[in-house]
Amino acid sequence: MHATLPLLNALAFPPLRRGSLEALQVNLTYQCNQRCLHCHVNAGPTRTEAMTDESLGLLHEVIDAHPVHTLDLTGGAPEMHPRFREIVAHARREGLRVIDRCNLTILSEPGYEDLANFLAEQGVEVTASLPCYSRENVDRQRGDGVFEASIAGLRKLNQLGYGEPGSDLTLNLVYNPQGPSLPPPQAALEADYKAHLAQDFGIQFDHLLTITNQPIARFGSTLISK
Repeated sequence: MHATLPLLNALAFPPLRRGSLEALQVNLTYQCNQRCLHCHVNAGPTRTEAMTDESLGLLHEVIDAHPVHTLDLTGGAPEMHPRFREIVAHARREGLRVIDRCNLTILSEPGYEDLANFLAEQGVEVTASLPCYSRENVDRQRGDGVFEASIAGLRKLNQLGYGEPGSDLTLNLVYNPQGPSLPPPQAALEADYKAHLAQDFGIQFDHLLTITNQPIARFGSTLISK
């Protein structure tokens, strides 16, 4: 894999200033049921690294001791961490807003069939990856069959009330470009997503978030090689 750090160090990045602690984004594991081309942490089915029990203990201490209002869980597939449900339940008992960065296909993996129900019961906000409303584009970036499994996951979430008008269960989708480009304007793309997904699949969601890929790890190496 090509090294990207020397190129990043050559950039004049503006200094950052720390504000008050309001939200924690926690990467629970590099294990994932997908192996996406754009992944900036090089996650995949063969990765075994995961947050240790010791670190999880510290996480609980921070949640209990500081005025954190949001716990944002990511990975890999964060749901594949063996203590994912325990973490979610603890945070919700403490009154935190919990976000699950879900790849959608995990909802139909063996052993995770009841995951969507658990998320709904806990009132977890789902922020789900769907890089396009086109089967061809999604499968090109994420692998054959991912689009179909993603649509199945969205339908399951809709059936539980996610993304439905008047529901307290929030469902956001995430778009990221497939190559070295910036995403289009968010509002216009959200309108396109809503129109296509509603017309073609009867799917509803709350908001579309556009992001850019980190030029590191697998994605950074791909940029250098091209």
